[in-house]
Amino acid sequence: MNVTKLFSVIIISFLLVHAAGCTDILDTHPEDEISSENFWQSEKDARSAVSAIYNTLPNIGSEIMLDNLSDIAHTTIPYDFRQTIEKGEHDNTLDYFQNLWDSHYESIRRANYFLENVDRIRENDPNVSSELVSRLEAQVRTIRAMQYMRLSFFFGDVPLVTSPLSTEEGTEVEETPREAIVDFIKEELMQAAGNLPLEYSSDNIGRITKGAALSLKARAMLYNNRWQEAADAAQAVMDLGTYRLYDSFENLFNYDAQNNDEVILDRQYSQDVAKHNFFAAFAPHGMNGGAQISPTRTLVEAFETENGLPIEEDPQHDKRDPYSNRDPRLDYTLFLPAFSDEVPGEMMDNDVEYDPRPGSGTADEMEKDLERTKTGFNIQKYVNPEDIDDRGNNGTNFILIRYADVLLMYAEAKIELNEIDNSVYKAINKVRQRPDVDMPPISSGKSQDEMRAIVRHERMVELALEGRRFWDIRRWKTAEDLMQGNIPGIRYVEVGGNGSIQTYTFGGTTRSFDPERDYLFPIPDQEMKLNDNLTQNPGY
Repeated sequence: MNVTKLFSVIIISFLLVHAAGCTDILDTHPEDEISSENFWQSEKDARSAVSAIYNTLPNIGSEIMLDNLSDIAHTTIPYDFRQTIEKGEHDNTLDYFQNLWDSHYESIRRANYFLENVDRIRENDPNVSSELVSRLEAQVRTIRAMQYMRLSFFFGDVPLVTSPLSTEEGTEVEETPREAIVDFIKEELMQAAGNLPLEYSSDNIGRITKGAALSLKARAMLYNNRWQEAADAAQAVMDLGTYRLYDSFENLFNYDAQNNDEVILDRQYSQDVAKHNFFAAFAPHGMNGGAQISPTRTLVEAFETENGLPIEEDPQHDKRDPYSNRDPRLDYTLFLPAFSDEVPGEMMDNDVEYDPRPGSGTADEMEKDLERTKTGFNIQKYVNPEDIDDRGNNGTNFILIRYADVLLMYAEAKIELNEIDNSVYKAINKVRQRPDVDMPPISSGKSQDEMRAIVRHERMVELALEGRRFWDIRRWKTAEDLMQGNIPGIRYVEVGGNGSIQTYTFGGTTRSFDPERDYLFPIPDQEMKLNDNLTQNPGY
């Protein structure tokens, strides 16, 4: 989609065909023809239009795959565009950047059109609840604010458009400084929070709440180094008293944990109705999955021992049984591979051992073809046994914000403010001491630098392979150090070998990250050609 199409006057039937035809668990829609003459008449119309906007929330596959552009994972897909970005060989002609631009502005376009027209329902239906319409407006404003948060993080200064534009206006729209966009996001989310409930009944579970708007504000402020505003927003979420950590990290991403009290915002899915294919795309090859994300040794070695020490500092850590006595989140996050003939790999959900070692002869053996793990590790989050017989028909919701993230955002913001009081330790230790994690608590008396390292570590292991690491290493400006060189893979003893430990490194991709250029993506080539008012980001 180019700028001309992007900002064209929106034909109502286009929007509503999307609303009527989409498969959204939040709502169902009539199949009969809808036109601009008979729409915006009732509450049902408003709900349908909002559902079309919910369909633009980040989806499970593309969001988690963002971590393939971080130090904790690498894409398995041969010749994937992410490898081009990893190698620093991308420019503004890469289709991914245009698709990213288009998808976010499509969401904004739908939101703008809804907000422009929703008052027609108030005029046409005297019985419609004004409170309901205000609530729907708040949901739409929240989604629009989230999309601007993402756009400005990806691209920097971008056009801030809050109403439908003509074709001519679309080709002349000017960029808005990122700081001004952040101000807009803050005001939108505060306004939205005032019109949103704490929770919904079962018929509306999955819709945006007050807690979701406030959590997004905390995230937007954190991503833009507005520490006080981030801390205040996270504190406001904590003060709601609505959320708590789910007791089981192991089961948090399973069907049985859907809509639990840790989930603040998710994208709702349902088998057969609004499905995804996460299992088919990401489960290990030995479970007939595509293994499209290859976690790295960098991630694996970040998980502490059960004593709360880095593995290199714990004398009890056994290098020949490296996954034993570790932070339980390691095993809950990944399928752990065989280390040697004596130390087997994890049993997968189909009762097959996970052994990717060269020479293992298994379906997961590395280097056998282009579609197997490139590192020897494989994601376990969101890979559920219920999906094994229907791998392309998955219905687990994808969590966009959960309470553990809010606690860590609060702690990080307070640490950056150098206001390290008991509440900071309490927030971090709540996450570390979830019942089935139960890692040693962080003791008080740490310096700001020590606490900064601790909260960054905690975000890395707690939120691993949920798409958050991509954002974190860019906002911390650490990508320039972490995104260099080849991809670190498993350590192992060869099948039938003499006992010496081998270290595997995938050399098919050599990462390169230019700090003068790569913290922003380029404005897509097509947008630059259509609008002379856009300025290309440095280095492109």
